[in-house]
Amino acid sequence: MKETEKARYHLPGLFEFYELYQVFLPLYAEHREYFYDWCDIGSIYGAPADCIWGGGRVGFGDADPGEVADLMRRYGISARLTFSNSLLEEQHLGDQKCNRLCAMFEDPGAVQNGIIIHSDLLLDYIKRAYPGFYFVSSTTKVLTDLCALIHELDRDEFRYVVPDFRLNRALAQFQPLTAGQKDKIEFLCNECCDFGCQDRKNCYENVSRKSLGQDCADHVCVSPTAGRGYRFSDAMVNPGFIGIEDIQQLYLPSGFTNFKIEGRSLGSAVILEFLLYYMTKPEYQLKVREEIYLDSTLDLF
Repeated sequence: MKETEKARYHLPGLFEFYELYQVFLPLYAEHREYFYDWCDIGSIYGAPADCIWGGGRVGFGDADPGEVADLMRRYGISARLTFSNSLLEEQHLGDQKCNRLCAMFEDPGAVQNGIIIHSDLLLDYIKRAYPGFYFVSSTTKVLTDLCALIHELDRDEFRYVVPDFRLNRALAQFQPLTAGQKDKIEFLCNECCDFGCQDRKNCYENVSRKSLGQDCADHVCVSPTAGRGYRFSDAMVNPGFIGIEDIQQLYLPSGFTNFKIEGRSLGSAVILEFLLYYMTKPEYQLKVREEIYLDSTLDLF
Protein backbone atom coordinates (compact mmCIF):
# COMPACT_ATOMS: atom_id res chain seq x y z
CA MET A 1 0.00 0.00 0.00
CA LYS A 2 1.32 3.41 -0.95
CA GLU A 3 2.32 5.91 1.72
CA THR A 4 -0.30 8.30 0.38
CA GLU A 5 -2.97 5.68 1.09
CA LYS A 6 -2.25 5.50 4.83
CA ALA A 7 -5.20 6.00 7.13
CA ARG A 8 -4.72 8.85 9.60
CA TYR A 9 -6.60 8.41 12.86
CA HIS A 10 -7.70 11.38 14.94
CA LEU A 11 -7.95 10.05 18.49
CA PRO A 12 -9.97 11.26 21.51
CA GLY A 13 -8.77 12.43 24.89
CA LEU A 14 -5.90 14.91 24.59
CA PHE A 15 -6.47 16.05 28.18
CA GLU A 16 -9.05 13.48 29.23
CA PHE A 17 -6.80 10.43 28.66
CA TYR A 18 -3.35 11.94 28.98
CA GLU A 19 -2.24 9.17 31.36
CA LEU A 20 -3.22 6.50 28.85
CA TYR A 21 -1.32 8.18 26.02
CA GLN A 22 1.70 8.61 28.30
CA VAL A 23 1.93 4.82 28.30
CA PHE A 24 0.60 4.05 24.83
CA LEU A 25 2.65 6.49 22.74
CA PRO A 26 6.08 5.16 23.85
CA LEU A 27 4.84 1.64 23.12
CA TYR A 28 3.59 2.76 19.70
CA ALA A 29 6.88 4.50 18.90
CA GLU A 30 9.20 1.74 20.14
CA HIS A 31 7.26 -1.28 18.84
CA ARG A 32 5.84 -0.15 15.52
CA GLU A 33 5.77 -3.81 14.48
CA TYR A 34 2.82 -4.32 16.85
CA PHE A 35 0.68 -1.98 14.77
CA TYR A 36 -0.71 -1.94 11.24
CA ASP A 37 1.63 -0.28 8.76
CA TRP A 38 -1.31 1.11 6.75
CA CYS A 39 -2.34 3.57 9.47
CA ASP A 40 -0.87 6.28 11.67
CA ILE A 41 -1.92 8.83 14.29
CA GLY A 42 -2.97 12.08 12.63
CA SER A 43 -3.86 13.95 15.82
CA ILE A 44 -5.18 13.64 19.36
CA TYR A 45 -8.02 15.99 20.30
CA GLY A 46 -9.79 17.16 23.44
CA ALA A 47 -10.41 19.94 25.92
CA PRO A 48 -9.80 20.36 29.64
CA ALA A 49 -12.57 20.65 32.22
CA ASP A 50 -14.36 23.98 32.65
CA CYS A 51 -13.43 25.17 29.17
CA ILE A 52 -16.21 27.51 28.02
CA TRP A 53 -15.21 27.31 24.36
CA GLY A 54 -15.58 23.53 24.57
CA GLY A 55 -18.43 21.60 23.01
CA GLY A 56 -19.48 18.24 21.64
CA ARG A 57 -18.96 16.55 24.99
CA VAL A 58 -18.62 18.03 28.47
CA GLY A 59 -14.88 18.05 29.13
CA PHE A 60 -13.45 16.44 32.25
CA GLY A 61 -9.74 16.40 31.47
CA ASP A 62 -7.57 17.60 34.35
CA ALA A 63 -4.10 16.98 32.90
CA ASP A 64 -1.60 19.83 33.04
CA PRO A 65 -1.71 21.60 29.62
CA GLY A 66 2.05 22.12 29.60
CA GLU A 67 2.69 18.41 30.12
CA VAL A 68 0.13 17.55 27.44
CA ALA A 69 1.80 19.90 24.95
CA ASP A 70 5.22 18.42 25.79
CA LEU A 71 3.99 14.85 25.25
CA MET A 72 2.53 15.66 21.83
CA ARG A 73 5.68 17.54 20.83
CA ARG A 74 7.91 14.66 21.97
CA TYR A 75 6.14 12.20 19.68
CA GLY A 76 5.48 14.60 16.80
CA ILE A 77 1.69 14.37 17.02
CA SER A 78 -0.69 17.20 16.21
CA ALA A 79 -2.71 18.35 19.23
CA ARG A 80 -6.23 19.59 18.54
CA LEU A 81 -8.12 21.78 20.96
CA THR A 82 -11.84 20.96 20.84
CA PHE A 83 -13.46 24.40 20.84
CA SER A 84 -16.78 23.40 19.25
CA ASN A 85 -19.19 25.41 21.40
CA SER A 86 -21.94 26.60 19.05
CA LEU A 87 -23.42 29.32 21.27
CA LEU A 88 -20.49 31.66 21.91
CA GLU A 89 -20.97 35.43 21.97
CA GLU A 90 -18.51 38.31 21.79
CA GLN A 91 -18.28 38.48 25.58
CA HIS A 92 -16.86 34.94 25.71
CA LEU A 93 -13.88 35.60 23.44
CA GLY A 94 -11.80 37.11 26.23
CA ASP A 95 -11.91 34.01 28.42
CA GLN A 96 -8.48 33.79 30.02
CA LYS A 97 -8.25 30.00 30.30
CA CYS A 98 -9.06 29.39 26.63
CA ASN A 99 -6.74 32.15 25.47
CA ARG A 100 -3.90 30.72 27.56
CA LEU A 101 -4.46 27.33 25.94
CA CYS A 102 -4.26 28.91 22.49
CA ALA A 103 -1.06 30.73 23.37
CA MET A 104 0.48 27.53 24.74
CA PHE A 105 -0.47 25.25 21.82
CA GLU A 106 0.00 27.68 18.95
CA ASP A 107 3.74 26.95 18.76
CA PRO A 108 3.95 23.15 18.53
CA GLY A 109 7.45 22.71 17.19
CA ALA A 110 7.74 20.46 14.15
CA VAL A 111 4.02 19.60 13.83
CA GLN A 112 1.23 22.16 13.51
CA ASN A 113 -1.59 22.02 16.05
CA GLY A 114 -5.26 22.51 15.26
CA ILE A 115 -8.60 23.75 16.54
CA ILE A 116 -11.88 21.84 16.15
CA ILE A 117 -14.44 24.60 15.83
CA HIS A 118 -18.13 25.34 15.27
CA SER A 119 -18.61 29.07 15.82
CA ASP A 120 -17.59 31.40 12.97
CA LEU A 121 -17.28 34.16 15.58
CA LEU A 122 -14.60 32.16 17.41
CA LEU A 123 -13.00 31.09 14.14
CA ASP A 124 -12.48 34.71 13.08
CA TYR A 125 -11.12 35.62 16.51
CA ILE A 126 -8.58 32.78 16.69
CA LYS A 127 -7.45 33.37 13.09
CA ARG A 128 -6.58 36.95 14.03
CA ALA A 129 -5.17 36.38 17.51
CA TYR A 130 -3.44 32.99 17.02
CA PRO A 131 -2.70 32.51 13.31
CA GLY A 132 -0.51 29.43 13.85
CA PHE A 133 -3.37 26.92 14.01
CA TYR A 134 -5.19 24.93 11.34
CA PHE A 135 -8.94 24.46 11.69
CA VAL A 136 -11.33 21.50 11.64
CA SER A 137 -15.05 22.03 10.99
CA SER A 138 -16.78 20.20 13.83
CA THR A 139 -19.24 17.32 13.47
CA THR A 140 -21.46 19.30 15.89
CA LYS A 141 -22.68 21.21 12.80
CA VAL A 142 -24.53 17.96 11.94
CA LEU A 143 -23.82 18.14 8.20
CA THR A 144 -26.20 15.50 6.82
CA ASP A 145 -26.83 17.20 3.47
CA LEU A 146 -24.29 16.58 0.71
CA CYS A 147 -24.59 20.11 -0.73
CA ALA A 148 -23.99 21.64 2.71
CA LEU A 149 -20.96 19.38 3.17
CA ILE A 150 -19.50 20.39 -0.19
CA HIS A 151 -19.99 24.07 0.70
CA GLU A 152 -18.07 23.45 3.93
CA LEU A 153 -15.31 21.58 2.09
CA ASP A 154 -14.87 24.54 -0.23
CA ARG A 155 -14.23 26.96 2.64
CA ASP A 156 -10.54 27.81 2.67
CA GLU A 157 -10.52 28.23 6.45
CA PHE A 158 -10.80 24.49 7.06
CA ARG A 159 -8.15 21.85 6.56
CA TYR A 160 -10.61 19.14 7.56
CA VAL A 161 -14.40 18.81 7.76
CA VAL A 162 -16.16 16.15 9.86
CA PRO A 163 -19.57 15.33 8.38
CA ASP A 164 -22.37 13.77 10.36
CA PHE A 165 -21.90 10.01 10.64
CA ARG A 166 -25.12 9.46 8.64
CA LEU A 167 -23.13 10.41 5.52
CA ASN A 168 -20.50 7.73 6.13
CA ARG A 169 -22.02 5.34 3.61
CA ALA A 170 -22.63 7.91 0.86
CA LEU A 171 -19.42 6.96 -0.95
CA ALA A 172 -21.12 6.73 -4.33
CA GLN A 173 -22.25 10.34 -3.96
CA PHE A 174 -18.72 11.38 -2.93
CA GLN A 175 -17.02 10.04 -6.05
CA PRO A 176 -17.40 13.28 -8.09
CA LEU A 177 -15.47 15.17 -5.38
CA THR A 178 -11.99 16.39 -6.24
CA ALA A 179 -8.94 14.83 -4.62
CA GLY A 180 -8.55 18.00 -2.56
CA GLN A 181 -12.11 17.77 -1.28
CA LYS A 182 -11.69 14.10 -0.39
CA ASP A 183 -8.49 14.90 1.51
CA LYS A 184 -10.50 17.26 3.74
CA ILE A 185 -13.23 14.80 4.74
CA GLU A 186 -12.72 13.23 8.17
CA PHE A 187 -15.17 10.40 8.79
CA LEU A 188 -16.49 9.74 12.30
CA CYS A 189 -16.04 5.96 12.56
CA ASN A 190 -17.51 4.64 15.79
CA GLU A 191 -20.62 6.65 16.63
CA CYS A 192 -23.12 4.79 18.82
CA CYS A 193 -25.94 7.35 18.48
CA ASP A 194 -29.18 6.11 16.94
CA PHE A 195 -28.90 6.33 13.13
CA GLY A 196 -32.37 7.84 12.88
CA CYS A 197 -31.84 10.49 15.58
CA GLN A 198 -33.50 13.81 14.74
CA ASP A 199 -32.32 15.59 17.88
CA ARG A 200 -28.55 15.60 17.45
CA LYS A 201 -28.17 19.38 17.18
CA ASN A 202 -30.19 19.93 20.35
CA CYS A 203 -28.01 17.41 22.15
CA TYR A 204 -24.85 19.30 21.14
CA GLU A 205 -26.41 22.66 22.02
CA ASN A 206 -27.21 21.36 25.50
CA VAL A 207 -23.50 20.58 25.97
CA SER A 208 -22.62 24.08 24.75
CA ARG A 209 -24.96 25.63 27.32
CA LYS A 210 -23.43 23.55 30.10
CA SER A 211 -19.92 24.55 29.01
CA LEU A 212 -20.98 28.18 29.32
CA GLY A 213 -22.18 27.52 32.87
CA GLN A 214 -25.85 27.97 32.07
CA ASP A 215 -28.33 26.35 34.40
CA CYS A 216 -30.21 23.96 32.14
CA ALA A 217 -31.69 20.51 32.35
CA ASP A 218 -29.83 17.57 30.87
CA HIS A 219 -30.73 16.66 27.32
CA VAL A 220 -33.08 13.67 27.32
CA CYS A 221 -32.14 11.22 24.58
CA VAL A 222 -35.17 9.42 23.11
CA SER A 223 -33.14 6.64 21.50
CA PRO A 224 -34.51 3.22 22.52
CA THR A 225 -31.01 2.16 23.60
CA ALA A 226 -30.06 5.40 25.40
CA GLY A 227 -30.13 3.71 28.80
CA ARG A 228 -27.33 1.34 27.79
CA GLY A 229 -24.80 4.13 27.37
CA TYR A 230 -21.95 3.77 24.90
CA ARG A 231 -21.01 0.23 23.93
CA PHE A 232 -18.47 -0.49 21.23
CA SER A 233 -20.42 -3.63 20.31
CA ASP A 234 -23.48 -1.43 19.62
CA ALA A 235 -21.41 0.99 17.56
CA MET A 236 -20.15 -1.91 15.44
CA VAL A 237 -23.68 -2.75 14.27
CA ASN A 238 -24.65 0.88 13.67
CA PRO A 239 -25.34 1.47 9.94
CA GLY A 240 -22.79 4.29 10.00
CA PHE A 241 -19.97 2.26 11.54
CA ILE A 242 -16.63 2.24 9.71
CA GLY A 243 -14.48 -0.76 10.58
CA ILE A 244 -10.92 -1.59 9.59
CA GLU A 245 -12.00 -3.71 6.61
CA ASP A 246 -14.12 -0.80 5.38
CA ILE A 247 -11.15 1.55 5.68
CA GLN A 248 -8.81 -0.78 3.80
CA GLN A 249 -11.21 -2.02 1.13
CA LEU A 250 -13.56 0.93 0.54
CA TYR A 251 -12.34 4.26 1.87
CA LEU A 252 -8.60 4.23 1.16
CA PRO A 253 -9.03 2.97 -2.43
CA SER A 254 -11.62 5.73 -2.95
CA GLY A 255 -9.16 8.43 -1.85
CA PHE A 256 -10.29 9.04 1.76
CA THR A 257 -7.59 8.94 4.42
CA ASN A 258 -8.87 10.73 7.56
CA PHE A 259 -10.84 8.95 10.26
CA LYS A 260 -12.01 10.29 13.61
CA ILE A 261 -12.53 8.04 16.64
CA GLU A 262 -14.99 9.41 19.18
CA GLY A 263 -14.83 8.74 22.91
CA ARG A 264 -13.87 11.77 25.04
CA SER A 265 -16.66 11.06 27.52
CA LEU A 266 -15.82 7.37 27.90
CA GLY A 267 -13.32 5.56 30.12
CA SER A 268 -9.68 4.75 29.42
CA ALA A 269 -10.42 1.04 29.11
CA VAL A 270 -12.86 1.71 26.24
CA ILE A 271 -10.35 3.99 24.50
CA LEU A 272 -7.79 1.20 24.75
CA GLU A 273 -10.22 -1.12 22.98
CA PHE A 274 -10.44 1.41 20.13
CA LEU A 275 -6.64 1.55 19.91
CA LEU A 276 -6.47 -2.23 19.84
CA TYR A 277 -9.18 -2.66 17.21
CA TYR A 278 -8.25 0.16 14.84
CA MET A 279 -4.47 0.15 15.12
CA THR A 280 -3.08 -3.06 16.60
CA LYS A 281 -2.38 -6.30 14.75
CA PRO A 282 -4.48 -9.15 16.22
CA GLU A 283 -1.44 -11.22 17.21
CA TYR A 284 -0.15 -8.33 19.35
CA GLN A 285 -3.39 -7.12 20.92
CA LEU A 286 -2.98 -9.15 24.09
CA LYS A 287 0.63 -8.00 24.42
CA VAL A 288 -0.37 -4.33 24.08
CA ARG A 289 -3.27 -4.80 26.47
CA GLU A 290 -0.98 -6.38 29.05
CA GLU A 291 1.63 -3.63 28.70
CA ILE A 292 -1.06 -1.02 29.34
CA TYR A 293 -2.94 -2.80 32.10
CA LEU A 294 0.18 -3.79 34.00
CA ASP A 295 1.54 -0.25 34.14
CA SER A 296 1.26 0.63 37.82
CA THR A 297 0.76 4.35 37.16
CA LEU A 298 -2.41 3.94 35.12
CA ASP A 299 -5.98 3.60 36.38
CA LEU A 300 -8.05 2.37 33.45
CA PHE A 301 -11.46 2.50 35.10
